[in-house]
Amino acid sequence: MKKIILFSAFFFSTFLFSQSEYGSVSQLPDYEILKKKMKLEDVVTKADTAPEFPGGIENFKRQFAEKMDIINVKSKNIDTRVYFIVEKNGYVRFVTATGSDKKHSDAAELAVRRLFIKWKPATVNGEPVRYLYTFPLTLKKS
Repeated sequence: MKKIILFSAFFFSTFLFSQSEYGSVSQLPDYEILKKKMKLEDVVTKADTAPEFPGGIENFKRQFAEKMDIINVKSKNIDTRVYFIVEKNGYVRFVTATGSDKKHSDAAELAVRRLFIKWKPATVNGEPVRYLYTFPLTLKKS
């Protein structure tokens, strides 16, 4: 029962997805962690066209939610950031999640890994580029 309540709270609470507005990778708040876990050479955080998930971001959110394991979180507030690189060929690599709740971060990371779907890659001057995609997952239980 606790898992069902947590699942409901998780998806009916403040649940944000957005792309980072940082100008370069080194400006990200988790840069020190990312540079240890990812190959960041030639990665951009801004592009002429951002990468696109087939069916759009709403489809990504829905599929992400379906792939996310239901976990029992003890924290009242969760602030997790999920990072991954959409490669020039459209495939996702180097998925990393950071946050205060390790179980939640691990579950979010695994959910993205389970979505083995080719994206439309980001472009700069009409050429595909490696793009560091970022989205926050926030849960505030009352």
